[in-house]
Amino acid sequence: MTVEDVAARGFGSAGDAYERGRPSYPVGAVACLVEELSIGPGATVVEVAAGTGKLTRLLVPTGARVVAVEPVAGMRQVLIDKVPDVAVVAGTAEALPVASARADAVLAAQAFHWFRVGEALAEAARVLRPGGGLGLVWNDRDDSVPWVAELSALIHWDDRPVPNHHDIDWSAAVAGTGAFAPLRRRRFRLDQPLDVDTLVDRVLSTSYIAARPAAEQRALAGDVRALVAELPDRIVLPYRTEVFWCRRR
Repeated sequence: MTVEDVAARGFGSAGDAYERGRPSYPVGAVACLVEELSIGPGATVVEVAAGTGKLTRLLVPTGARVVAVEPVAGMRQVLIDKVPDVAVVAGTAEALPVASARADAVLAAQAFHWFRVGEALAEAARVLRPGGGLGLVWNDRDDSVPWVAELSALIHWDDRPVPNHHDIDWSAAVAGTGAFAPLRRRRFRLDQPLDVDTLVDRVLSTSYIAARPAAEQRALAGDVRALVAELPDRIVLPYRTEVFWCRRR
């Protein structure tokens, strides 16, 4: 089974857990993209691998027309239920169901490292109008907090190789296309208040964990509960958020 197969299988069965357990994105991070990429009324935004709409719902108030592209049926259904005011279509980053030069912005949150990067960047360049913007966002758990580092160790307990956005030189990847201006970056912070059940959902929504046998998932859920047993009932999971953006030449 390929990494792509694991992702599709895991995310396909984890839509509800993803919606319950995953955080939103910092207000400042979204505002940065909105300002830098001129997202507003009259603009068309294509969000790639939109998942359950965690970023999508934050784009609706801008007044832009949002087209949410999501390859996994289980995720699409949650997205349709949660964000009924946007167009939701099946498709992949490497073959966007969007005509050429129609988008003012292409965004991807928590996703671009799962794509075939060169092909996905070429597709983004194809659908963007000249001067249109590309925006990438990731939330990362803040492992400088001891219990969060232990949580991350539980999540990565079997050391299986999975894509990680820190393993990719995004500036070089974007520059290599010749289609975009230099990539820019800002960092933000995010605190996610949650209870133990929601934390378990956060862990079980990880694609390669959701693809594991149910018995292994139950065992991991027990380990997570044991880890946070001494923490307050209302836990705060800290994140560091990275935002990247550039313009189509």
